[in-house]
Amino acid sequence: MLRINVVTLFPEVFQSPFETSIMGRAATAGLVDYRVVDLRNYTHDRHRTVDDYAYGGGAGMVLKPEPFFEALDDVKPQGPVVLLSARGRKFEHDDAVRFSVRSELTLLCGHYKDVDGRVAEREDTEEISIGDFVLSGGEFGALCIADAVVRLLPGAISDHESASTDSFYDGLLSAPSYTRPAEYRGLGVPEVLLGGDHAEIEKWKLKQAEALTRERRPDLWKRHEGELGSDDSH
Repeated sequence: MLRINVVTLFPEVFQSPFETSIMGRAATAGLVDYRVVDLRNYTHDRHRTVDDYAYGGGAGMVLKPEPFFEALDDVKPQGPVVLLSARGRKFEHDDAVRFSVRSELTLLCGHYKDVDGRVAEREDTEEISIGDFVLSGGEFGALCIADAVVRLLPGAISDHESASTDSFYDGLLSAPSYTRPAEYRGLGVPEVLLGGDHAEIEKWKLKQAEALTRERRPDLWKRHEGELGSDDSH
């Protein structure tokens, strides 16, 4: 079983998502256990203060280090500790795979202007971003990571082939999908998908995946080409 710890100022954000769809079914099946930790439980004043002004000035409030460190002392994480941060390196499918094979994952959610830099400097803590944009807090980034990880747990998805044909699984974007009806509002399903020739269908899917990746994600395509070249050299 994978345990996912989430340290946050807003525990209520996680209640419904952790009970819904794949994340909820995985918990019911005993594949994952969620522990949501309220950061305010680790404050020591009557106002439960978690933030303060930044040294050196500047706008916005900064989350203090003490509540995070004390929460982690209590959680005693046994696996990766991730601080959701716009300064972090970008989260990728390989990270989801790496986290999914561990017994525990701890996600730290910042809020307000920033988190005290000593939280990121803590030994064994890594900063990760889910994209080149800024959210009001780390909660939704943590949900993205949790979902990406949980769906990879054996048994979380009944059809493993479905997951193995997702975008990024093999380094490419996935080919587009179609279902009935065969024609709708003048838009038709590609003929190859209706013919029943599975070899031709697989060729079409690969060609579509490669074309879409070249067009929309040249960074992924460049990496994919490099991996193919590396394979050819052995």
